[in-house]
Amino acid sequence: MPIVVGQGFLGIEHFNPPWDVFFLPLFNLLIAIYELPIVDFALAIILFTIVIRTILAPLFIRQIRSQKEMQRMQPLVREVQRKHKGNRQKITEETMALYKEHGVNQFGGCLPVVLQLPILFALYQALIRASNVVTLTAEQATSTAFAQLREALPGITQVAGSTTQFNAPLDGPCNLPQYNIPEFSHFLPLNCQLISPIKLDEPVNTTISWLFNLNLATVDHVFAISIGVFAISLLAVVAAALQFVQVRMTSTRPTPGDPTSGMQSTMTYTFPLLTIVWGGIFPRGLILYWVVYTAYLVIQQYLIMGWGNLFPLFGWQPRWAPLPVDAPLPRQKRDDASDSPAADPQTPNPRASSSGGGRTNPRPPNRRQGSAKRRGRKR
Repeated sequence: MPIVVGQGFLGIEHFNPPWDVFFLPLFNLLIAIYELPIVDFALAIILFTIVIRTILAPLFIRQIRSQKEMQRMQPLVREVQRKHKGNRQKITEETMALYKEHGVNQFGGCLPVVLQLPILFALYQALIRASNVVTLTAEQATSTAFAQLREALPGITQVAGSTTQFNAPLDGPCNLPQYNIPEFSHFLPLNCQLISPIKLDEPVNTTISWLFNLNLATVDHVFAISIGVFAISLLAVVAAALQFVQVRMTSTRPTPGDPTSGMQSTMTYTFPLLTIVWGGIFPRGLILYWVVYTAYLVIQQYLIMGWGNLFPLFGWQPRWAPLPVDAPLPRQKRDDASDSPAADPQTPNPRASSSGGGRTNPRPPNRRQGSAKRRGRKR
């Protein structure tokens, strides 16, 4: 049935479940946005990201609210840790029971990343196929199977100045057996994967003039710091910074003895570092998607929970940002602070002076009254 629907109703000539069930709708959405007036490939990725993010918004809103509730529960968690100090097993059991009682998932911070990984993989495939450039190894380029594919698909052309890069055609046979070979699957013509209303007349232009002529289908080596064979993309650094802010906003303050604190601290720094690593591996278009996606998520979290636990950030607490959600309230000054043994003995106690019952720092007697009493005793 999926093959019939894909090929007959939608006009897609190559449909290979189960992967295409997930990939082709996203790929067609990206190309459909790209074909809108005054929209280039960069704007198509940005609009595509906003659409996907809006569709998934209800799931993420529920998760953000759950994380906010978990932050409010931190005083209860700290009380459990204080009560069972030294008994790690008991602390873990009581903490899990507490989360279950309040309907909170303590590992919910991983959900946004897990949900978007399939979309990232599908978008990566879309970028590779939209670029129409397929890179092979020297052995694959000289193999008999590739020679048979070029004979059956004459539209394959070699990229100028390269012996291992080839341009895939827009049109051609859609069901060759060579497409089942993983390294040759990207030679499948683009129009074989698109619904009839949006079939392309010319290849996708992945070079963006307003982004300094960057090619979004290639790895960033222009705005990047090269370290040997690896490049740290500045676009990936921006994405990593946003990722750090996003995770930090929803994380709880680390507390000694909490079994989840170490995991949350690891997530706060691991995900941004992974984003920087991905920037040296994946195409720029995928990193652009990650920047827009994470920025959207940060704004959404701010509208629901404010700054969360973003501050204090490395010891910096701006005046315009409130204290963290699960931070203890600051100690307020009391008017009867002198009742405490640690109070300053020179500080007058208004309560004692008004009631006469206080002994701390009594009011000194009048000198004339004292001399009169002495004269009375002598008589």
